[in-house]
Amino acid sequence: MKKTVLITGAGRGIGAACAELFAKHNYKVAINYFKSELKAKQLSNTINKNGGCCEIFYADVSNPKDVKKMHEEIKSKLGNPEVLINNAGIAQQKLFTDITLDDWEKMINTNTKSVFLCCKEFLPYMIHEKKGKIINISSIWGVIGGSCEVHYSASKAAIIGFSKALAKEMALSGITVNCIAPGVIDTDMNSMHNKQTMDILKQEIACGKIGSAQDVAHTALFLASDEASYITGQVINVDGGF
Repeated sequence: MKKTVLITGAGRGIGAACAELFAKHNYKVAINYFKSELKAKQLSNTINKNGGCCEIFYADVSNPKDVKKMHEEIKSKLGNPEVLINNAGIAQQKLFTDITLDDWEKMINTNTKSVFLCCKEFLPYMIHEKKGKIINISSIWGVIGGSCEVHYSASKAAIIGFSKALAKEMALSGITVNCIAPGVIDTDMNSMHNKQTMDILKQEIACGKIGSAQDVAHTALFLASDEASYITGQVINVDGGF
């Protein structure tokens, strides 16, 4: 029987790469989007044309009512997700002294509150079934901190602590909870950086190149597999040795 995977913020970037890869490996894919409806539709159409099984679902995953409604729709169309990839997120570069309360709250709500809400919503089914995989997308900045990205770094560091603690609670229920901390990845999120900044960052990467969304997707696919059943509470840096 095919498993269902829910990927939040899957209209583009890492989420889209995960959707394509999981579909190729016979998962039923639930693509969540908030603002990227057109890209989500295009991605879903591509996956389905290539023989996959994919549906798109609108939700602001920082809104509990949206998350609950999305769950009901996914359950009706694809069945309850056995794999949850919390990928939705935003980034912003600002000096700490320029960060407003609105900036802070938007960052925490989008990047961290969304993880809490989705886990709260989808875990009960996993606990009942005594199986499930939760994969939370953090960031290398959540591990080491990023200058001019204090609020972003804080939101991603919170995901790491959340994942490690939840993993300990869920282990005896047969559920694994892990974190991926991508390094410098070639996605729209890094479009804020100019070429000079990207070249400087590349020089700090041991592999000598910028990572791809597919690099992260392959890590997520492994963590969702039965082969990773003894791995939980971990933070895997996909960063090329940054």
